[in-house]
Amino acid sequence: MIRGPRFGGVRRLPRPRTLRARLTVGLVVLLAVSCAAVGLAAVVELNGFLTHRLDEQLAQVGTRFPESLEHNGRLPDDHDGDEHGDTRRMATGTFGARLLHGTVTNKGLIRSGDPAADLNVSLSAADAGRLARVPVDGRAHTVDLSALADYRVVASPGRDGDVLVVGLPLEPVQATVHRLELVAGAVFGLALVVTGVAGALWVRWSLRPLSRVAATATQVSELPLSKGEVTLPSRASVTDSHSEVGQVAVALDRMLGHVEDALAKRHASEERLRRFAADASHELRTPVASVRGHAELALLHPGPVPPEITRALHRISAESARMGDMVDDLLLLARLDAGRPLERRPVDLTRLLLDAVTDARAAGPDHRWILNLPEEPVMVPGDAHRLHQVLANLLGNARMHTPVGTTVTVALRADGDPAVASVHDDGPGISEKVQPGVFERFTRAEHRRHPDISGGGAGLGLSIVAAVVEAHGGSVGLVSQPGSTTFEVHLPT
Repeated sequence: MIRGPRFGGVRRLPRPRTLRARLTVGLVVLLAVSCAAVGLAAVVELNGFLTHRLDEQLAQVGTRFPESLEHNGRLPDDHDGDEHGDTRRMATGTFGARLLHGTVTNKGLIRSGDPAADLNVSLSAADAGRLARVPVDGRAHTVDLSALADYRVVASPGRDGDVLVVGLPLEPVQATVHRLELVAGAVFGLALVVTGVAGALWVRWSLRPLSRVAATATQVSELPLSKGEVTLPSRASVTDSHSEVGQVAVALDRMLGHVEDALAKRHASEERLRRFAADASHELRTPVASVRGHAELALLHPGPVPPEITRALHRISAESARMGDMVDDLLLLARLDAGRPLERRPVDLTRLLLDAVTDARAAGPDHRWILNLPEEPVMVPGDAHRLHQVLANLLGNARMHTPVGTTVTVALRADGDPAVASVHDDGPGISEKVQPGVFERFTRAEHRRHPDISGGGAGLGLSIVAAVVEAHGGSVGLVSQPGSTTFEVHLPT
């Protein structure tokens, strides 16, 4: 069972959320209030009019009927000598009573089809009390007689110190008013239904331009605007620019035009930067290789070389090799940015992890390396060389940025799609300031994750990890806090 929210113990009705629903509901509510006001005014006016007519009939009846009750429903001969002055002239349902000192002494009722008054009308003590309390002012008052229903009665003083009461039933008035209420309710209900349907269609037709604006904005929100060349959808064209919806559409089109120009300029700038990085890296490969070759050649010289020169040549060779690796990384990033496809062959991810951990254990014997692999090989489509580079970069990152004695746990699980390879270490963790941009290029920790750790790269390792994994259709994530850092690589199988 669906329950609405409660406020103060009272269940609140659900509110319309869309503008179309709010306008339609508002229209129907206003019409309902108007119909209720018109219906209430008509009912009150008709009830007053019919009651006034009933009071006029009471004035015409006078006190003849209650006077005739002492003579079995006929007036005495000395009253006016009119043969038509008996009860046959009275309307059906006319009630009469004679009260003396607050006690009902005589009472009668004209029933349908009976020219004589029925003198055997039963009144309860409460009814008699109500009749005794009617003001003797010659004006009509409403009295609820339990035996006869509601009556309009007039109390007038009699000749013998008694009180003569005459009344007519309110049932015809109430029936007419009730019939009006039913007719008005049916008519107004039908009008509300028709107005609600027609109003919903009208509001929907009127808000079609706004729907196009919302559809355009939704398409723009689903575009990958953060990178690459972006083509914005067609504009939300609206013919009437003077309406409120038209003004919103014009403002949205103008904003989209500015956004499209900005994205085009950004994409052009990124393309120029990529071309520069690719060209510079390509051009640097030859001189870097030449420097490294000449340094190694000098080290092979058979003659005596001073120790200072030997150390300098070793440093030149090591730094040129490091520069060569950096150039290769920049070229790889440039190729991935250009969208060049990688190899798509079946790769045994289990074997890659085993080889990568073996290499890391040899490079970092002071660390403790733990490998958890499933019993069955895990196969993924991709480029084996690049995936090995991803694993090597993650393990190298754990080795270089954690102190000696750190435990690094490498695990692989393939419970479903995708396969997940994780690298966890119990080192000092990565600063929260660095984590949001850890996979961006040239991002380095505040210089190192630990003051006792030496070394460090150019900040391209994790950016290569992210780029290669993304090129394989996967994703990479990081969770880090002091004493626990985990990188997870998700690859589709």
